[in-house]
Amino acid sequence: MSRFRRGGMTGSRDGFRDQRDKEPAVPQGLIKTARKSGQLNLSGRGLSEVPASVWRINLDTPEEAHTNVQFDASDRWWEQTDLLKLYLSSNKLQSLPDDLRLLPALVVLDVHDNLLTELPAAIGELANLQKLNVSHNKLKSLPPELAQLQNLKSLLVQHNQLEEIPDVLGQLSALEELDLSSNSLRNISGCLGGLTHLSRLNLSSNKLKSLPAEISCLKSLRQLDCTSNLLEDVPTSLAGMASLEQLYLRQNKLTFLPELPNCKLLKELHVGNNQINTLGPQHLSHLSCLGILELRDNKLKSLPDEIALLKGLERLDLTNNDLSCLPNSLANLPNLKSLQLEGNPLRGIRRDLLSKGTQEILKYLRGRIQDPKSEQGEAPAVTAMTMPSDALVNTHAIGTLKTLDYSDKQALAIPDAVFNAVGSSPITVVNFNKNQLMEVPLRIVELKDSVCDVNLGFNKIPTISLNLCMLQKLTHLDMSKIAYTYH
Repeated sequence: MSRFRRGGMTGSRDGFRDQRDKEPAVPQGLIKTARKSGQLNLSGRGLSEVPASVWRINLDTPEEAHTNVQFDASDRWWEQTDLLKLYLSSNKLQSLPDDLRLLPALVVLDVHDNLLTELPAAIGELANLQKLNVSHNKLKSLPPELAQLQNLKSLLVQHNQLEEIPDVLGQLSALEELDLSSNSLRNISGCLGGLTHLSRLNLSSNKLKSLPAEISCLKSLRQLDCTSNLLEDVPTSLAGMASLEQLYLRQNKLTFLPELPNCKLLKELHVGNNQINTLGPQHLSHLSCLGILELRDNKLKSLPDEIALLKGLERLDLTNNDLSCLPNSLANLPNLKSLQLEGNPLRGIRRDLLSKGTQEILKYLRGRIQDPKSEQGEAPAVTAMTMPSDALVNTHAIGTLKTLDYSDKQALAIPDAVFNAVGSSPITVVNFNKNQLMEVPLRIVELKDSVCDVNLGFNKIPTISLNLCMLQKLTHLDMSKIAYTYH
């Protein structure tokens, strides 16, 4: 008898299980709550389609209306609000129905991380929509009806399969945020110039080779991200974006830094992983607000003294460039907290000093700066090919490092003032590389009792002078990149 009852009870449970299988994927409790809160979150429920009851939530009479007709009831079902926010992310939706138009009060629609291949034209009827997130889907195009969403402020379309964007996108005059990253865009239409309220634009991880000149019309833009594209240059009109605060141009094919004379509010400039080989005063003179300058993995050979104009600079990343020396003016940056120099062929700075961190490097550079007397007329003479900002003798290196350094000056001859500065210091290292020398300086013989390392590389010396043979302690001579004959 007990076995029969147990079996009967089992059969009874099976019956309830069948009924549960037929229940809608969205519990009525959620629908009931959403009618009061105006918000419905159905994310991560494995939905392959959205139940009709969701689209009709503001049209159909609630079930409780048939059982609760007392006006003094605590559950006041008749006091419902329109659905304002609908979250359908991380499901298995392949499409959205035209019934979407039944929710005209929607302010937020989030369907990211689904399998959508297109959006219905009915989406244009959501006149109150302010945020639309369709990222991480399989969209290959956007419907022109998007242009009807005149209250839209945020449009997130990253991680789809877009190859182009419709021109009508430029009609979204209220748009403040547009993310088109991680698609397959090869060009960007000038239509974006119509988005005059846009403050954030993300175009990263596409296949863009150029940017439209109309981008300069984005007068409200504060952040522009073009990382990981194929850009070889940027339009000169970019300089007119007066509100720009963050500019990301990493991992492109740029060979020079853009000039940004009107971007006086720029705080971050990221141009790492390019092919930039020149940094001049014109690139820096207007960027007084810049706090982060990232130039890593480029081909820079030198820094201008005008780097000191960046008084607000806090982080300077020069990792993996071709820098052989640093301007002393770096020490004049009052807010610099991080200076990254790894992977550069720096000469004249001991490796152990580089490993001690930013403040020790800046302290060393301060020590190399000349005293006021040398800047008031007692500076070494300069040749026609010598850069004025590089003409001073590095007396700190002479006294402390026993190094006579007059490299990378493009000088035709080594000024007498350079040798005069040695005095009685026992110089062991001489570095005259990267000049325009046509002969070995005669006065190098004055260092014969102490010098053991001489670098004359990257000059135009046609013959090896016998004067070098008089350097009694010479153990290392560098004359690389010189075409010469023995004489």
